[in-house]
Amino acid sequence: MLPFENDKRVNPTGTSNAELPLAEPGMYQLDITLKRGHNLAARDRRGTSDPYVKFKIGGKEVFRSKTIHKNLNPVWEEKTSIMIEHLREQLYIKVFDYDFGLQDDFMGSAFLDLGSLEQNRATEVTLSLKDPHYADQDLGTILLSVLLTPKEQQREGFQTQSIRLSDLHRKAQLWRGIVSVTLIEGRELKAMDPNGLSDPYVKFRLGHQKYKSKIMPKTLNPQWREQFDLHLYEERGGIVDITVWDKDAGKKDDFIGRCQVDLSTLSKEQTHKLELPLEEGEGFLVLLVTLTASAAVSIADLPVNALEDLKEQEEILRRYSLVRMFHNMKDVGFLQVKVIRAEGLMAADVTGKSDPFCVVELNNDRLLTHTVYKNLNPEWNKIFTFNIKDIHSVLEVTVYDEDRDRSADFLGKVSIPLLSIQNGEQKAYVLKNKQLTGPTKGVIYLEIDVIFNAVKASFRTLMPKEQKYIEEENRISKQLLLRNFMRMKRCVMVLVNAAYYINSCFDWDSPPRSLAAFVLFLFVTWNFELYMIPLTLLLLLVWNYFLIISGKDNRQRDTVVEDMLEDEEEEDDRDDKDSEKKGFMNKLYAIQEVCVSVQNILDEVASFGERIKNTFNWTVPFLSWLAIVALCVFTVILYFTPLRYIVLVWGINKFTKKLRSPYAIDNNEVLDFLSRVPSDVQLVQYQELKHDPTHSPNLFKMMLPKLHMVFQMWTTP
Repeated sequence: MLPFENDKRVNPTGTSNAELPLAEPGMYQLDITLKRGHNLAARDRRGTSDPYVKFKIGGKEVFRSKTIHKNLNPVWEEKTSIMIEHLREQLYIKVFDYDFGLQDDFMGSAFLDLGSLEQNRATEVTLSLKDPHYADQDLGTILLSVLLTPKEQQREGFQTQSIRLSDLHRKAQLWRGIVSVTLIEGRELKAMDPNGLSDPYVKFRLGHQKYKSKIMPKTLNPQWREQFDLHLYEERGGIVDITVWDKDAGKKDDFIGRCQVDLSTLSKEQTHKLELPLEEGEGFLVLLVTLTASAAVSIADLPVNALEDLKEQEEILRRYSLVRMFHNMKDVGFLQVKVIRAEGLMAADVTGKSDPFCVVELNNDRLLTHTVYKNLNPEWNKIFTFNIKDIHSVLEVTVYDEDRDRSADFLGKVSIPLLSIQNGEQKAYVLKNKQLTGPTKGVIYLEIDVIFNAVKASFRTLMPKEQKYIEEENRISKQLLLRNFMRMKRCVMVLVNAAYYINSCFDWDSPPRSLAAFVLFLFVTWNFELYMIPLTLLLLLVWNYFLIISGKDNRQRDTVVEDMLEDEEEEDDRDDKDSEKKGFMNKLYAIQEVCVSVQNILDEVASFGERIKNTFNWTVPFLSWLAIVALCVFTVILYFTPLRYIVLVWGINKFTKKLRSPYAIDNNEVLDFLSRVPSDVQLVQYQELKHDPTHSPNLFKMMLPKLHMVFQMWTTP
């Protein structure tokens, strides 16, 4: 018999929150070792499964294990650490069978009651997996080793107001540092395709954080030159799991090899060049890894306010003053978010109440409040602070309803571009739906302050945009495909109409217009200089600016709003469904990847055209002013510098770039600039809604899953 299997202090099936005593507030660290599974359910045709495990707390996924292929008694031996604020929260364990390209099959779930764990003692726990729809079915067991440790320093920090704010913020950290990884190249990789080549890409995983590189087609020596950051939660380090795959369209990707980086062996504040041989395969990966300490993110109770403490405020203002414009170029600014309360939220439970909690995200930084149980007007009174890496980032605040036996229900969301924030103003933001196209029920009260260095922000605008390493997987959508096609069509029609206009001048459909065009053509051709190109763009920006300040705003977004409202689909959360039948997509998988690619290409082309238009329309004044400065500089340079010298400098820079910086990441400053300009779809998503107290959206769609569960309970003998 396994240890702790019959210990009554642990309830493998879990209990409701009402049955738990109120936990003492504070921070706890839960160290979990996922050891193995025993006699798991077979979900594949050959009587096996490809199991992996998910851990969830408060409806949020905090860990996902690797997949063990073709094994009903898998051995994982994977470790993770989770920070917990209340022992009321339960650890939700779900096991799935991985099916490439299809809906993963549910293999069972279990709950771990954290309040019943003995603190400061490692304990082995055996959990029986169950299917809520078939409670009598035996789905096997999962063996865990858990260690719950109270973090006394965090509790003291929250309760003692006499501590200096800078020290308190450090104690409220949710992670201890940042792992900066640059994927340089691969060497002599294994050939997986019949042509003797491969289409390699790389997957990185540190705990629940994941990153996937781009695919390099037809090569055994790929050059990636990609950079990304991961959060380091443990001071003693962690293990970065790296796997290399060969992309195969229409079938399962081929495994090329794996390797690991033990962060505990690397010194901090130093860049390490690593050449890692691939296990279970051939070849090497070349990485640059840097560990840096971070005080970037913190969470505190409302009275703890950095900007109200004069010493802290002076320190922050000094850090981002123009005098320090060239110091630490990655540290662009400081963001403080006060999450005060919400009102009139959606009733997500059958009791007519909700258990709301709030998630605050800035790029890859993600923090959340505690849960307020059985309340439609919760008060959180929390302060979140972030370091800003990119002033064009968007702050996302999402409200969820906590469910013990399901993933969290979505209640509403707002997206707020940092450049649109008015400092020190407490505002009521109307919550939107998942697509951010229309209102849902409720408002959330926030007070946000942004302090940044404009010079650093300008330089950062011309650098590659930070990628999110946790994003929703793209799926085929007929409405989205049609919408992206219409967006691209509108951009193309602008060029077509311009061509028709020019052709009409050639045809002399309007003699006065054709005569003026002919004279202008002769004048420009005879006197043309290269500096006139940025000068023309500069004049267009200035012209639109004067139109806007004079009240003649010609910016139109009605068509995009109508398109987005028309193609709203029913919200689909695959994690909410424990088991789904494989249907039509099983037969259409061969064309799924092509359809998704076409859909994404249409979106990229349409967004590119809309971003160019919105730059000249002064949609984001900061970027338009930055464009004016850049165009003025280019105009002066091109006016006083002969073209041959410019071409010579450009060529020398291109030819010597790799010699001067062998591991430099290629980028295009113009495209990086345009990536910060919102497309028309993003403008609709970021637009604030007016608060209408009489608005009450249809609750039937939100309550239907709950009512269905109650009906099943009543009708089950």
